[in-house]
Amino acid sequence: MERAQDVLIRNLGEHTELAQEDIAEIRALTFTLRDFDPNEDFIRQGDEPEHSALVVSGMVARYHLLGSGRRQYLAFHLTGDLPDAQGLFIDQMDHGLSALGPATVAFIPHRELFVAFRRRPNFGLAVWRETLLDAAIFREAITNNSARSMQTRMAHLFCELFYRARAAQLVRGNRCPVPISLGQLGETLGMAIATVNRTLADLRRSGAMDLREGELVVLKWRELQRLGDFSPAYLHLKRQSSPRA
Repeated sequence: MERAQDVLIRNLGEHTELAQEDIAEIRALTFTLRDFDPNEDFIRQGDEPEHSALVVSGMVARYHLLGSGRRQYLAFHLTGDLPDAQGLFIDQMDHGLSALGPATVAFIPHRELFVAFRRRPNFGLAVWRETLLDAAIFREAITNNSARSMQTRMAHLFCELFYRARAAQLVRGNRCPVPISLGQLGETLGMAIATVNRTLADLRRSGAMDLREGELVVLKWRELQRLGDFSPAYLHLKRQSSPRA
Protein backbone atom coordinates (compact mmCIF):
# COMPACT_ATOMS: atom_id res chain seq x y z
CA MET A 1 0.00 0.00 0.00
CA GLU A 2 1.25 3.47 -0.91
CA ARG A 3 2.40 5.63 2.03
CA ALA A 4 -0.20 8.11 3.28
CA GLN A 5 2.14 11.06 2.69
CA ASP A 6 2.66 10.07 -0.95
CA VAL A 7 -1.09 9.57 -1.46
CA LEU A 8 -1.80 13.11 -0.25
CA ILE A 9 1.02 14.67 -2.28
CA ARG A 10 -0.18 12.96 -5.46
CA ASN A 11 -3.79 14.00 -4.92
CA LEU A 12 -3.04 17.66 -4.17
CA GLY A 13 -0.72 17.71 -7.18
CA GLU A 14 -3.71 17.05 -9.44
CA HIS A 15 -4.83 20.65 -8.99
CA THR A 16 -1.97 22.54 -7.26
CA GLU A 17 1.70 22.93 -8.11
CA LEU A 18 3.53 21.92 -4.93
CA ALA A 19 7.03 23.22 -4.23
CA GLN A 20 9.62 20.91 -2.66
CA GLU A 21 9.19 22.87 0.58
CA ASP A 22 5.44 22.10 0.50
CA ILE A 23 6.15 18.41 -0.02
CA ALA A 24 8.66 18.39 2.85
CA GLU A 25 6.03 20.02 5.11
CA ILE A 26 3.49 17.33 4.19
CA ARG A 27 5.99 14.53 4.86
CA ALA A 28 6.65 15.95 8.34
CA LEU A 29 2.99 15.65 9.40
CA THR A 30 1.75 12.87 11.68
CA PHE A 31 -0.42 10.31 9.86
CA THR A 32 -2.22 7.80 12.10
CA LEU A 33 -3.60 4.89 10.06
CA ARG A 34 -6.79 2.96 10.85
CA ASP A 35 -8.53 0.19 8.96
CA PHE A 36 -12.33 0.19 8.69
CA ASP A 37 -14.83 -2.50 7.81
CA PRO A 38 -17.56 -2.00 5.20
CA ASN A 39 -20.24 0.46 6.40
CA GLU A 40 -18.24 1.37 9.51
CA ASP A 41 -18.49 5.05 10.48
CA PHE A 42 -15.37 7.04 11.28
CA ILE A 43 -17.03 10.47 11.55
CA ARG A 44 -20.58 11.04 12.80
CA GLN A 45 -22.90 14.01 12.62
CA GLY A 46 -22.33 16.13 15.69
CA ASP A 47 -18.67 15.18 16.16
CA GLU A 48 -16.28 17.97 17.11
CA PRO A 49 -13.29 17.11 14.94
CA GLU A 50 -9.65 17.43 15.99
CA HIS A 51 -8.20 15.52 13.03
CA SER A 52 -8.62 15.56 9.27
CA ALA A 53 -9.12 12.28 7.42
CA LEU A 54 -7.23 11.14 4.32
CA VAL A 55 -8.46 8.13 2.33
CA VAL A 56 -5.37 5.94 1.88
CA SER A 57 -7.14 2.99 0.27
CA GLY A 58 -10.70 1.98 -0.48
CA MET A 59 -13.78 4.12 -0.88
CA VAL A 60 -15.77 6.13 1.66
CA ALA A 61 -19.14 7.86 1.61
CA ARG A 62 -20.35 11.19 2.95
CA TYR A 63 -23.97 11.12 4.11
CA HIS A 64 -26.72 12.87 6.03
CA LEU A 65 -28.54 10.79 8.61
CA LEU A 66 -32.27 11.47 8.43
CA GLY A 67 -34.70 11.41 11.34
CA SER A 68 -36.13 8.13 10.02
CA GLY A 69 -32.71 6.50 10.25
CA ARG A 70 -32.27 6.43 6.46
CA ARG A 71 -29.24 7.95 4.81
CA GLN A 72 -28.91 10.42 1.99
CA TYR A 73 -25.51 9.85 0.42
CA LEU A 74 -23.98 13.15 -0.67
CA ALA A 75 -20.65 12.18 -2.23
CA PHE A 76 -18.14 9.37 -2.54
CA HIS A 77 -14.43 9.71 -1.84
CA LEU A 78 -11.55 7.72 -3.26
CA THR A 79 -7.90 7.17 -2.45
CA GLY A 80 -6.17 10.52 -1.92
CA ASP A 81 -9.27 12.51 -0.99
CA LEU A 82 -9.59 14.62 2.16
CA PRO A 83 -13.32 14.01 2.74
CA ASP A 84 -13.64 16.13 5.87
CA ALA A 85 -11.33 19.05 5.10
CA GLN A 86 -14.30 21.29 5.99
CA GLY A 87 -13.85 20.09 9.57
CA LEU A 88 -10.80 22.34 9.82
CA PHE A 89 -13.08 25.37 9.74
CA ILE A 90 -16.27 24.31 11.55
CA ASP A 91 -16.88 23.41 15.19
CA GLN A 92 -19.28 20.53 14.65
CA MET A 93 -19.69 18.08 11.78
CA ASP A 94 -23.05 18.33 10.00
CA HIS A 95 -22.64 15.02 8.14
CA GLY A 96 -21.14 11.57 8.63
CA LEU A 97 -18.46 9.56 6.85
CA SER A 98 -18.32 5.79 6.56
CA ALA A 99 -16.34 3.17 4.69
CA LEU A 100 -18.15 1.53 1.77
CA GLY A 101 -15.93 -1.50 1.33
CA PRO A 102 -12.83 -2.17 3.44
CA ALA A 103 -10.91 1.11 3.72
CA THR A 104 -7.80 2.54 5.30
CA VAL A 105 -7.96 6.12 6.55
CA ALA A 106 -5.15 8.30 7.92
CA PHE A 107 -5.91 10.95 10.54
CA ILE A 108 -3.86 14.17 10.64
CA PRO A 109 -4.05 16.45 13.71
CA HIS A 110 -5.64 19.83 12.99
CA ARG A 111 -3.07 21.59 15.15
CA GLU A 112 -0.25 20.28 12.93
CA LEU A 113 -2.08 21.29 9.77
CA PHE A 114 -2.61 24.87 10.96
CA VAL A 115 1.08 25.19 11.82
CA ALA A 116 1.99 23.80 8.39
CA PHE A 117 -0.40 26.24 6.67
CA ARG A 118 1.29 29.19 8.38
CA ARG A 119 4.71 27.98 7.30
CA ARG A 120 3.65 26.99 3.77
CA PRO A 121 0.58 29.01 2.65
CA ASN A 122 0.57 27.24 -0.72
CA PHE A 123 -0.10 23.95 1.08
CA GLY A 124 -3.01 25.61 2.89
CA LEU A 125 -4.38 26.87 -0.43
CA ALA A 126 -4.18 23.34 -1.86
CA VAL A 127 -6.28 21.97 1.01
CA TRP A 128 -8.70 24.88 0.62
CA ARG A 129 -9.04 23.94 -3.07
CA GLU A 130 -10.04 20.46 -1.92
CA THR A 131 -13.07 21.97 -0.18
CA LEU A 132 -13.93 23.96 -3.32
CA LEU A 133 -13.75 20.80 -5.43
CA ASP A 134 -16.08 19.09 -2.96
CA ALA A 135 -18.50 22.00 -3.37
CA ALA A 136 -18.36 21.64 -7.17
CA ILE A 137 -19.24 17.94 -6.85
CA PHE A 138 -22.13 18.82 -4.50
CA ARG A 139 -23.49 21.36 -7.01
CA GLU A 140 -23.34 18.79 -9.79
CA ALA A 141 -25.09 16.22 -7.60
CA ILE A 142 -27.94 18.66 -6.93
CA THR A 143 -28.39 19.19 -10.67
CA ASN A 144 -28.06 15.47 -11.31
CA ASN A 145 -30.77 14.45 -8.85
CA SER A 146 -33.09 17.36 -9.59
CA ALA A 147 -33.00 17.86 -13.35
CA ARG A 148 -31.92 14.63 -15.05
CA SER A 149 -33.81 11.47 -15.92
CA MET A 150 -33.21 8.31 -13.89
CA GLN A 151 -30.95 6.73 -16.52
CA THR A 152 -28.99 9.93 -17.07
CA ARG A 153 -28.37 10.54 -13.37
CA MET A 154 -27.12 6.98 -12.81
CA ALA A 155 -24.88 7.08 -15.89
CA HIS A 156 -23.53 10.46 -14.77
CA LEU A 157 -22.59 9.08 -11.34
CA PHE A 158 -20.76 6.15 -12.92
CA CYS A 159 -18.92 8.50 -15.27
CA GLU A 160 -17.82 10.69 -12.37
CA LEU A 161 -16.59 7.76 -10.30
CA PHE A 162 -14.69 6.22 -13.21
CA TYR A 163 -13.10 9.53 -14.21
CA ARG A 164 -11.99 10.27 -10.65
CA ALA A 165 -10.76 6.70 -10.18
CA ARG A 166 -8.46 7.15 -13.18
CA ALA A 167 -6.97 10.25 -11.57
CA ALA A 168 -6.44 8.26 -8.36
CA GLN A 169 -4.75 5.45 -10.36
CA LEU A 170 -7.44 2.95 -9.37
CA VAL A 171 -8.51 1.92 -12.89
CA ARG A 172 -7.12 -1.33 -14.29
CA GLY A 173 -7.90 -1.58 -17.97
CA ASN A 174 -11.57 -0.63 -18.07
CA ARG A 175 -12.39 -1.62 -14.47
CA CYS A 176 -12.36 0.07 -11.09
CA PRO A 177 -13.64 -0.84 -7.61
CA VAL A 178 -17.03 0.68 -6.76
CA PRO A 179 -18.31 -1.17 -3.67
CA ILE A 180 -21.78 0.41 -3.69
CA SER A 181 -24.85 -1.69 -2.95
CA LEU A 182 -28.10 -1.24 -4.88
CA GLY A 183 -29.66 0.21 -1.74
CA GLN A 184 -26.87 2.77 -1.45
CA LEU A 185 -27.29 3.67 -5.13
CA GLY A 186 -30.94 4.38 -4.41
CA GLU A 187 -30.09 6.49 -1.36
CA THR A 188 -27.62 8.45 -3.50
CA LEU A 189 -29.78 9.05 -6.55
CA GLY A 190 -33.20 9.38 -4.93
CA MET A 191 -34.56 6.14 -6.41
CA ALA A 192 -36.62 3.29 -5.04
CA ILE A 193 -34.86 -0.07 -5.22
CA ALA A 194 -37.13 -1.24 -8.06
CA THR A 195 -36.15 1.86 -10.05
CA VAL A 196 -32.47 1.21 -9.34
CA ASN A 197 -32.77 -2.33 -10.68
CA ARG A 198 -34.67 -1.22 -13.78
CA THR A 199 -32.30 1.66 -14.53
CA LEU A 200 -29.20 -0.45 -14.03
CA ALA A 201 -30.65 -3.10 -16.35
CA ASP A 202 -31.25 -0.43 -19.02
CA LEU A 203 -27.64 0.75 -18.76
CA ARG A 204 -26.38 -2.81 -19.04
CA ARG A 205 -28.48 -3.35 -22.17
CA SER A 206 -26.92 -0.25 -23.71
CA GLY A 207 -23.59 -2.07 -23.68
CA ALA A 208 -21.86 0.96 -22.12
CA MET A 209 -21.14 -0.45 -18.66
CA ASP A 210 -21.68 -3.14 -16.08
CA LEU A 211 -21.64 -3.18 -12.28
CA ARG A 212 -21.15 -6.51 -10.54
CA GLU A 213 -19.68 -7.61 -7.23
CA GLY A 214 -18.36 -4.15 -6.34
CA GLU A 215 -16.65 -3.49 -9.66
CA LEU A 216 -17.57 -0.95 -12.33
CA VAL A 217 -16.71 -2.03 -15.89
CA VAL A 218 -16.82 0.66 -18.56
CA LEU A 219 -17.27 -0.99 -21.95
CA LYS A 220 -18.01 2.08 -24.07
CA TRP A 221 -16.82 5.27 -22.40
CA ARG A 222 -18.15 7.70 -24.99
CA GLU A 223 -21.56 6.07 -24.95
CA LEU A 224 -21.69 6.13 -21.15
CA GLN A 225 -20.61 9.78 -21.24
CA ARG A 226 -23.41 10.54 -23.72
CA LEU A 227 -26.01 8.69 -21.66
CA GLY A 228 -24.91 10.56 -18.53
CA ASP A 229 -24.66 13.99 -20.14
CA PHE A 230 -21.24 14.05 -18.49
CA SER A 231 -18.58 16.73 -18.88
CA PRO A 232 -15.66 16.49 -16.42
CA ALA A 233 -14.91 20.22 -16.34
CA TYR A 234 -16.47 20.64 -12.86
CA LEU A 235 -13.88 18.22 -11.40
CA HIS A 236 -11.05 20.66 -12.25
CA LEU A 237 -8.45 17.88 -12.66
CA LYS A 238 -5.68 19.57 -14.62
CA ARG A 239 -3.60 16.46 -15.35
CA GLN A 240 -6.43 14.17 -16.34
CA SER A 241 -7.37 13.14 -19.89
CA SER A 242 -10.58 11.42 -20.95
CA PRO A 243 -10.70 7.64 -21.38
CA ARG A 244 -10.43 6.51 -24.99
CA ALA A 245 -12.95 3.66 -25.13
